[in-house]
Amino acid sequence: MTEIYYTKDHEWIKIDGNVGVVGITAYASEQLGDIVFVELPEDGKIAEIGKDIAVVESVKAASEVYSPVSGKIIESNGDLNLNPEIVNEDPVGKGWFYKIEISNNDELSELMSEDQYNKHIGD
Repeated sequence: MTEIYYTKDHEWIKIDGNVGVVGITAYASEQLGDIVFVELPEDGKIAEIGKDIAVVESVKAASEVYSPVSGKIIESNGDLNLNPEIVNEDPVGKGWFYKIEISNNDELSELMSEDQYNKHIGD
């Protein structure tokens, strides 16, 4: 079963076993506006929970993306290099940023459920 968690900084992570797929929420992509560039982490890079791991730039601003968990980057979404607007079109689907091999599943307890996240953004 795939579970999805959220951070207060508007990242999401879908968990499948020991691997997480990470991106930014629909709320974040709406706030940023039209996304024009995404800087993704390199495969093999070690991510630390709460530390910046990627950058997303829009016509309005540049924003750091923070890793929701610690682990090793195992794949980045190369489609975003050519078509960063995918993040606006499908932020929690095809607009994912990277896949991470999670090193500490206990960190998931620090994240929010979908209901908690919706309350956080005032939905």
